[in-house]
Amino acid sequence: MTMNDRQHPIAVIGATGQQGSSVIEALLEQQRAVRALVRDPESAGARALTARGVEVVAADQEDGGSLQRGLIDVSALFFMTTFAGSDGTEGEVRRGLTVADAAARAGVPHVVYSSVGGAERATGIPHFESKYEVERRLSDVVPVKFVRPTFFMENLAPQLADAGSGELVLRLPVAGDVPLQMIAVRDVGAAAARLVIDPGAIDGDAVELGGDELTLTQVAERTAEILGRPTRYEELPLEVLGDDEDLRAMFRWFGTVPAYQADFGLTRRLVPEVRDFASWVTALSGVRASA
Repeated sequence: MTMNDRQHPIAVIGATGQQGSSVIEALLEQQRAVRALVRDPESAGARALTARGVEVVAADQEDGGSLQRGLIDVSALFFMTTFAGSDGTEGEVRRGLTVADAAARAGVPHVVYSSVGGAERATGIPHFESKYEVERRLSDVVPVKFVRPTFFMENLAPQLADAGSGELVLRLPVAGDVPLQMIAVRDVGAAAARLVIDPGAIDGDAVELGGDELTLTQVAERTAEILGRPTRYEELPLEVLGDDEDLRAMFRWFGTVPAYQADFGLTRRLVPEVRDFASWVTALSGVRASA
């Protein structure tokens, strides 16, 4: 990134969500100018960003015109898409293509898109395939790098928040002896921030991000050691997912080893202080203890 680039903000779409806010945190730590594109500039999350010196502008992923206006004169863009909502993966693709095309029309110099580990490997998982469709459009219209996170450690946070004093039981529809690669959201943000600043930090166009690899039985063991509380893992049947074929496909895929294929070395080069599961749980429990 040149000195001229420093005079222009880095745009972040999804700025008040977990990934977007982690990217902004990493950019502000490096004293970079940030422009957050949000649906509602008057929301509590947007106001908090303004208070931290972030430029907040109104833009909607469903509205290409508002996106294009918000992306004028930025030095780079980070964004992600989600399949949450009634329109599922169809809506995710539509919104992702809208952002890609708006970035191209606005002349954004380069984009970092947060996809998912395995998106390019024809998994058949609907929300992996939808992200890969967005990847393909981006590759056609703008200079782009992809971060592909593995399983988010934060997915386990609600179960670790059990405030009881007895045995803690962690449950997922995955066999306890299957290794699962994982990453902290904070580190996804740090890696993405590194790439929006310096896209040359990786060769090629993508990095699959991982901070640790453990079986879920080992996850329970690490948790017990750190929290000083008896903890065990209990495998759930796929039936607990009901008729959600998307999630059922993903959890079945987790059992096909290797599923995720993180580049741990490259992840650590991008984020030297990347957290393993033990350090993530330690930080999580420390925050809770001091709250």
